[in-house]
Amino acid sequence: MIADDTLRAAMARWESVGLSGGGGMFTPAISPHDPDLIIVNCDMSCAFRSTDCGETWEMFHHQYLMGNTRCRPVFHPADPNVVYAAHGYHGGLRISRDRGATWEPIGEELPAGLNELAIDAGDGSFLLAGAWEGTFFSRDGGENWQRAQGIRGEVVGFHIDQTSPQGRRRCFAGAGEAVFVSEDSGATWNQIGEGLAAKKLLDFAGASDEQTGEVVLYCSAESEVVDGQFLGGVYRSRDGGLTWQQAMGAGIDTRARERWGRKFAPQYQFVLTTDVKPLTVYACRERSNQVYRSDDGGETWRPTFFSETGSADLNLEPNYLTAELGSSEMNLSGAGINPADPNMIITTDWMCCQITRDGGESWKTLHTRPAAGQGEVAKGQRWENTGLVVTTVWHYYIDPFEKNRHYMAYTDIKFARSEDAGKTWYSQWDKPLRNTTYELAFDPDTPGKIWGAFADLHDIPNNNVISGKHYWPRAGGGVGLSEDFGKTWRDSSEGLPNKPVVSIILDPRSPKDARVLYAAFFEAGVFKSTDDGESWVKKSDGLGAPDTNERACRLILHDDGTLFCLVTALRKDDRYVPEGPGLYRSRDGAESWEWTNSSQLLLWPKDFDVDPRDSNVIYLGAADADNREGGLYKTTDGGETWKRISRESHEVFGATVHPKRPDWVYMCLCEGAPGHGLWLSKDGGETWEPFVGIPFRNIQRVSFDPDDDSIIYVCTFGGSVWKGPAEP
Repeated sequence: MIADDTLRAAMARWESVGLSGGGGMFTPAISPHDPDLIIVNCDMSCAFRSTDCGETWEMFHHQYLMGNTRCRPVFHPADPNVVYAAHGYHGGLRISRDRGATWEPIGEELPAGLNELAIDAGDGSFLLAGAWEGTFFSRDGGENWQRAQGIRGEVVGFHIDQTSPQGRRRCFAGAGEAVFVSEDSGATWNQIGEGLAAKKLLDFAGASDEQTGEVVLYCSAESEVVDGQFLGGVYRSRDGGLTWQQAMGAGIDTRARERWGRKFAPQYQFVLTTDVKPLTVYACRERSNQVYRSDDGGETWRPTFFSETGSADLNLEPNYLTAELGSSEMNLSGAGINPADPNMIITTDWMCCQITRDGGESWKTLHTRPAAGQGEVAKGQRWENTGLVVTTVWHYYIDPFEKNRHYMAYTDIKFARSEDAGKTWYSQWDKPLRNTTYELAFDPDTPGKIWGAFADLHDIPNNNVISGKHYWPRAGGGVGLSEDFGKTWRDSSEGLPNKPVVSIILDPRSPKDARVLYAAFFEAGVFKSTDDGESWVKKSDGLGAPDTNERACRLILHDDGTLFCLVTALRKDDRYVPEGPGLYRSRDGAESWEWTNSSQLLLWPKDFDVDPRDSNVIYLGAADADNREGGLYKTTDGGETWKRISRESHEVFGATVHPKRPDWVYMCLCEGAPGHGLWLSKDGGETWEPFVGIPFRNIQRVSFDPDDDSIIYVCTFGGSVWKGPAEP
């Protein structure tokens, strides 16, 4: 591992750029010692810390702590500097002794795959952990762990009873479809819980007041409405978990709603309470992002979260969703409570993060803030980055005519533009913009004229799509045209298939009033326009495998007129289909295509770049496809021969060649890079040096400032864009 001082100094040279938020955030945790200290996880491998109650955020360096969407961090009850957290999805337990600034492994015998942690509020040496492989306990602050006996199923929550004696704590756990109790500090467990519905538990929480002796337990079970009766939801026990009563009292929503032709009951994904006030409990509904509060143990409830603009109940500080769409109602993904303050709740969803410090009377937005000096927040305003960056960016652009205009091709938040060189950003959602903007093409002679490649399917060509996890066969897409520097867009897809458009390029040698354009369609090949996008014709003769794999995903037009197209992987019936994937070349304007890597078969190529001096010099990235072919490949003879020049990872997204220094090649590792995600070779791939300071490790592409060779913009798979030095 790199020394802390060295790593922190390297990190200081990098700053995140663009809109913040916009992706899934999970497992928020608030310090009971300092309410300004908050930790939030992300589903794109990263985690974040704020020391000013969410005004600003810093991403943990991947060496220190990776994100875990299931396991909420816990703070030591006596030492305000000590925090425990799970390191990534598959990593083990880590500890910070400096309020989360740095982290190190602890408890090596504790298995990987943690999904739940708890620490004794009265004895910081006692911890419980739920993992894929079972339940464990530690009595020495996490240094050593022992396996517990008796719990069945995945643990969703613990409570350590503060009214029981230290050294022989009574502990409770929700797991699978049941509640369990331990009378010997977590060593052995027995099932309890008469009155609970025999349904999967979504969450479990408990509170115990050492002064009054009161113990109240809560859990949430999967819900359904049968013959008009609501089953499941929130349950409460006041006798140590022996018996349970449904706690869906007046005020909480029990109505089934129709979606996709079926009726769905509301699911209460999270329940939150504290030892401070055991009868104050929150129930968080998954799809409505609604947070209900009860101060009588669930006998009565009231909603606390209102995001719809124009509503008399609105109590959420503005964000770019409320400004542009009128509401920020998203799928709830995480919720946390300050153990020392039952009025302080933080929630996260698939795009936003918000906090209340007054029990739900008002909510503050944490993932973004409006730029100063704009007056009342409304549609079309500018937004600042808070550092909570959790979204994929495919390309970063600086306008060729007006250098203060910057653009970002986003996943999920579609598209953003800046008019002040990236200091603040406009968030845009209007059609024909879709879920993802993959690429832009600028007219070389007409300022403000930009073409866009749009799609409803994100993550092409990464594993979510190739594995079928996020694949949606009916996902559409199209080509858009802006003639006002990206402020507005109109559809230019007449005659094109409704498929995801992943790449678009413009031939700068074509007539100004009849531009030649090429668009790559995932599963539909390449289309060409010779009339400025008014009409399109398919041009895929020899490209991929017709009727099998036409997953075109990247186009590059070399200065010598050679056109390249990459066809990525197809996985079907649990095998990679060999027909189709590869890098193709056309020397006649896409009339015909030839396969350039027939001498080096690759089942899962992902991205490529071409030396601007010589179209025969190509760098091609590939991932393992049930084999060990992943790495970065290079040809210097137009594809007659190939050499793998790096196997730094099982998956190389691709490489970016420096446009002014073609011997400088930036290698981008993605989706599980074993260490640093960006490497630089100054000798065409002979030797490599990593960029150690970028906190995020899943890198996709590098962009350049044409007026400043000393900096680069690094586009990532889930961590936005990082601006920093061009050399390690």
